[in-house]
Amino acid sequence: QVQLVESGGGLVQTGGSLRLSCAASGRPYIRYPMGWFRQAPGKEREFVAAIRWSGSVTYNGDSVEGRFTISRDNAKNTVYMQMNSLKPEDTAVYYCAARRDGVSYSSTEWDYWGKGTLVTVSS
Repeated sequence: QVQLVESGGGLVQTGGSLRLSCAASGRPYIRYPMGWFRQAPGKEREFVAAIRWSGSVTYNGDSVEGRFTISRDNAKNTVYMQMNSLKPEDTAVYYCAARRDGVSYSSTEWDYWGKGTLVTVSS
């Protein structure tokens, strides 16, 4: 089992930055790809970014390309997402996820989830 706990959400103005963290527990974590998804009110859960266990390969959703950066520190069992140039449309609950077998852009194919952290971007 893998347990995931997100932190770092909050209220920020347009153009500002936030860094989200996801602390993982559970021994298999270190070999799992990790991802971030987000869900705005009334919308489906959306892929944001993902990273392979080695940290050498990352994936970004089109809407955040060039603004968000995912990284991981396996020694600290933590995944990060640096979010820059935030826009009101980035407002959502952000979820951390882990998957046993590869990266997927579909939220239904991830195995473990945190409870989420709310990011609100004011205009």
